[in-house]
Amino acid sequence: MARTRYAPDRGLTVRMTATMFLLGLVFVAFVALIIGILVAVHASAAAIVFFALIFGGGTAFVSLFYSDKIALAAAGAQEVSPQEEPELHGMVDRLCALADMDKPRVAIAPADMPNAFATGRNSKHSVLVVTEGLRRRLEPDELEGVLAHELSHVAHKDVQVMTYASLLAIVAGLLVRFAFYSQLFGGGRRNSDQNTALILFAIMAVSAVVYAISFLLIRLLSRYRELAADRSGAQLTGQPSKLISALTKVSNGMAQIPTQDLRAAEPLNAFYFAPAMKLNGPASLSTIFSTHPSLEKRIEQLEKIQRELGQAGPPQ
Repeated sequence: MARTRYAPDRGLTVRMTATMFLLGLVFVAFVALIIGILVAVHASAAAIVFFALIFGGGTAFVSLFYSDKIALAAAGAQEVSPQEEPELHGMVDRLCALADMDKPRVAIAPADMPNAFATGRNSKHSVLVVTEGLRRRLEPDELEGVLAHELSHVAHKDVQVMTYASLLAIVAGLLVRFAFYSQLFGGGRRNSDQNTALILFAIMAVSAVVYAISFLLIRLLSRYRELAADRSGAQLTGQPSKLISALTKVSNGMAQIPTQDLRAAEPLNAFYFAPAMKLNGPASLSTIFSTHPSLEKRIEQLEKIQRELGQAGPPQ
C-alpha cells in the first residue's frame, strides 16, 4: 500500500486479500488445466493460447499505463489549471496535504450527470475528474467528501490492483473467442483435425468457466474497494455525514438524467463515484454483477463511522 495518511480498514483489507487469494487460486488452476489440455497439443491450439496471453497482456498494459488518457477522452473532460478553477484546486490541495500524497491533475467533464472519478497507474500519473453536474448539485463540504473518496483510490493504487485482478478474465475471455472462431472457421473440417477441435472445445469450456468465476470475484473486489474508499475518505475529512449527503444527492440526481446518457456513460462505471444507472427498488440479483455496493450499504457503513466519531447524524 502507498505511504499515505488515509486510515487503513483491516476488515476490508482482509476481505480484499481473501478475494485476491481466490483469484490467484483460480489462475493457478486455469494454468494447470490449460497445460493439461495442451499435453497433446496441436500447433494451432498452442498458437491460440499464445496469442491470447500476448494480446491480453498487451491490453492490460495499455489499460494501466494509459488509463488516465483513455478515461479523459471517454468522459470528454478537459484539464483545468489552478488559475482557471482556484476553488476546486484548493480543495484538492488541502486533501492531498492531509493525505500526504502527490497531487493528481484536475479535470472537469461537461456532463450534467453528477459524478466524479480518479484514475492513473500511480499518484504521479493520475487525474481527478469532476462533472459539471456534480459541482452544481453539491455543497463545498459534500464535494470535498467525494474528492476524498476518489483520492483514496489513487493513494491505494486501486487502478493497479484492479488491472492485475482483471488480467485473468481478459485472457480467459480472449481464449473463449479465439477458440470459438478457430472452430467456426476450420477447427473440425477434416477428420485429421478432430483432435484439434476437441482441444479447442476443451479450452473454450474451461476458459468460459474461469471467466465467469473471475468476473464475479472482480466485481466483489471492486465493491470492497469502493467501501474502503468511502471509509478512508470519510475519516480523512472527519465528516462522514457530508459524504452521506453527497451519495444521496448523486443517487437522486441519476434519476434526472436521460437513460440514453446513462448508457453512454456506462463504460466508465468502474471508475465512477456512483454507477451511471437509475436505482429501482431494493437490491436484487443484479447487485452481484455491480461494480459498486448498494447505496444502503454505503450509507450504513458511513453512519457507523459517524457513530465511531461521536457525531450527530445529518439533518432530516
